[in-house]
Amino acid sequence: MITHVWGLLAHPDQEWQQIRGERQSATRLYFTHVLFLAAIPAISAYIGTTQVGWAIGDREPTLLTEASALQLTGMAYLAMLAGVAVMGAFIHWMARTYDASPSLSQCVVFAAYTATPLFIGGLAALYPHMWLAMTVGTVAICYTVYLLYVGIPAFMGIPEDEGFMFSSSVLAVGLVVLVAMIASSVIVWSLGIGPVYIR
Repeated sequence: MITHVWGLLAHPDQEWQQIRGERQSATRLYFTHVLFLAAIPAISAYIGTTQVGWAIGDREPTLLTEASALQLTGMAYLAMLAGVAVMGAFIHWMARTYDASPSLSQCVVFAAYTATPLFIGGLAALYPHMWLAMTVGTVAICYTVYLLYVGIPAFMGIPEDEGFMFSSSVLAVGLVVLVAMIASSVIVWSLGIGPVYIR
């Protein structure tokens, strides 16, 4: 797992070819990769919001109660796991349009490895500062998009022009999933499961 993470950061073209040649089950990947990496932003956010806090101007830092932060980060963790599965299922469904025939497990593997920069970028939540979050978040999103556009043609074994269209479709669905997750969080907050501030 760690070698693939490093390979995707150092030489993504070669690494996608290597990942494509492996036969990993989605279940094994979830237990060896997704469960571990999705915990990085969740744990970082819990520590950052309960121990460090965030401040506007010269005010004292605002913190969340531990119970509130645990609820919110737990739901965010589950949402990340579900997001990888949904994106994998969409990639599998969309592959038929481009005459590619990967298995559902391979598509979930692809979605999980593509999301790796987002998971690692979650370390920025240890210090919840707006500019740090925006900078790290932007870099993580850009590299995730880069991995997607480089990876689809290599992983699916399709021409680059088709890979561009495929990747653009996956990116659009990813944005829809993100908006759905934000809308879901608003609904959950309206039900009374929201942040509880210390100050």
